Amino acid sequence: MNLLSALDAGDRRLLSWCLGIAITLAVLIGFLLPNANGNDNPLPSSYLAGRHGARAAYDTLLRSGYPVERSERPLSELAAAAGPDAVVIFAQPFSREPDDIKAVRQIVERGGRVLSTGFWGGYILPGGAPAPSSEFSFAPCELEPEGLDGLAGSGSVWMVPTATWQLGNPTQRVEYTCAGQPAVVEYDYGKGHVVWWASATPLENASLARAHDLDLLLSSLGPREGHHFYWDESLHGDVRSTWSYAAGPALTLLCIGLALLGLLIVFSFSRRSGPVRDLPPPQRAAPIEFVDALGALYRSAGASSTAVAVAFQRFRRHALRLCGLRPTAISAAELAAAIHRRFPAAGSSLLADLTACEEAALNETALNETMDPRTALKLIQALHRHQETLDAAGPIRRSA
Repeated sequence: MNLLSALDAGDRRLLSWCLGIAITLAVLIGFLLPNANGNDNPLPSSYLAGRHGARAAYDTLLRSGYPVERSERPLSELAAAAGPDAVVIFAQPFSREPDDIKAVRQIVERGGRVLSTGFWGGYILPGGAPAPSSEFSFAPCELEPEGLDGLAGSGSVWMVPTATWQLGNPTQRVEYTCAGQPAVVEYDYGKGHVVWWASATPLENASLARAHDLDLLLSSLGPREGHHFYWDESLHGDVRSTWSYAAGPALTLLCIGLALLGLLIVFSFSRRSGPVRDLPPPQRAAPIEFVDALGALYRSAGASSTAVAVAFQRFRRHALRLCGLRPTAISAAELAAAIHRRFPAAGSSLLADLTACEEAALNETALNETMDPRTALKLIQALHRHQETLDAAGPIRRSA
């Protein structure tokens, strides 16, 4: 049966109003939510075309012939498939998970090359020593070359540093500085190579074409031939699992809508004052159960004479009606005489049985209960036999 047809007119109207309000709220939220691709989003993702996005850098690498691809898989899967030809870009990642740190170390130890930016980008690096910036003003800074490697010869570079690097490891070489603080660091680790930037400013859309920022990116990635490049997006929180595709405002609205729909259904079917169907009639006891209950009642009360008195009164009314007499309280002898006049074949034991029943009734009235239950049962059975004899002879007698 259709759900709408099962509802009455008031419930259908209420459901229609709720659905209309839900659709209206969904449309308003869709228009009023901030655009993730706008200039206010600070995430340097290769999907974003805003000011701080990195889509221009990704498209530039593609047009330049770099075999680059976005990696949206968990980092452990990328580490399992990466080899010495792997070059991984971590643009402002955010992760403190031991599994992610272990995966980055595995990539580097296998001979891969890693470019990572920001404080948390240095945190996930093997042998990393990032530190929060205490002297930077978070304003664009023209970096000063300090190293003797090819990376320091990239040219003039502009950056807005958000972290610095703790010196002390001689294998870690500072290539650029800002206000005397390390801004670009590179070093070898195991079979691989690590490059760290103080921020992702040089590869952002608004800064990529400024000075030689693109040259710094290409120098940090190393040679193109014989390498495969991965732009990691898994540590940006975009895709952490299969269900992450459904995350966001759409999933939130879906959960809220399902909750409201459940409340609506409960409210629609529970606000009635009475049951929808009639209650089933109570089961009545079978005749044999009634007889058993009545016998148990007489037995527990010890009322054998009472049972005989009830049976005697019932027999007397029935016999007087068959004899054509008015039911009155006559004695056992008078009743036996009336029956013999009407039914001569009533039996010779009728008078004795009626007299015994009359005595039991007198004992019941005087509250002098002395009759044995077996004797009471025999008297009631005798009355039943006499009644059957009268019923059998009654129609013949009336016909005659």
